[in-house]
Amino acid sequence: MKLYFQRAIKDIRDNVFLTGVTVTTIALSILIAAAFALFFTNTQNVINVWQQDIRMMVYLNPDLSQAARLDTKFRLEAIAGVREAVYISKTHAMKQLKSQMQHHSALLDSLKKNPLPDAFEVSLNVSARNSSDLQSVAESIESLNTVNEVEYGRQWIQRFNGLINLFSLAGYAIGGLFFLATVFIIANTIRLMLYSRRDEIEIMRLVGATDRFIKIPFYLGGMLQGATGTLIGLGVLFFGFLSITAHFQQSVNSNLLELSFFSPTVCLAIFTGGILVGWLGCLVSLTQFMKE
Repeated sequence: MKLYFQRAIKDIRDNVFLTGVTVTTIALSILIAAAFALFFTNTQNVINVWQQDIRMMVYLNPDLSQAARLDTKFRLEAIAGVREAVYISKTHAMKQLKSQMQHHSALLDSLKKNPLPDAFEVSLNVSARNSSDLQSVAESIESLNTVNEVEYGRQWIQRFNGLINLFSLAGYAIGGLFFLATVFIIANTIRLMLYSRRDEIEIMRLVGATDRFIKIPFYLGGMLQGATGTLIGLGVLFFGFLSITAHFQQSVNSNLLELSFFSPTVCLAIFTGGILVGWLGCLVSLTQFMKE
């Protein structure tokens, strides 16, 4: 095996330019594809954190009796997915609004009548916090005859989820294109190396060298290029991530939004994938060359 590695390294040294182009291509491919994946992962984390505190505001019809309000509370908490319904009177809601608009409280003081409705603040179970379940719960609440309106940012949630799905599809497409492009470039790089050593390979065959003996150094070379390019791509992404988060979290409350890099397991999977890409490029090239 030591001999195979020595031959692989010698091939790399003898073709520095081609090797540099291949490693750079792999690094750029890993950088772009992993950046999409990292953005998508952190976006999903933000959505998950946001969904942990999602609430529905259920506005009641005016002039309901206390018995009707208690019955509504019971009916709300009986709906599948609802964890708790907390009553908020319009008087309490006005006090909260005044505390939030302290600099404009005079506008509210001039009101002759409280325009706010009585409401329930409904918290949901974790299992009911995705877009489709939220809509189902909202429709069940709206069917109650004491309920006037349900508010939970339905359109915003649907648009945001649609944007995330579109972004993830774009990430998969770009990742697939870069994967194919990288395999193609590696295959052509190895093919050029093979043609430059065509006479040497023919002599090796004549003296009894097996295909395995000829192929292994090229496989090792492709895998080394894949490993090197992947390490460079991940390294650039990691330091770029540190730089961006250092500036980003200075202006954002880190308790509300915490960004994270890939776990060691994911990094290992990406590294293994880079090696696999290098091996696959060699496989394509060697399969074609050996048939000639």
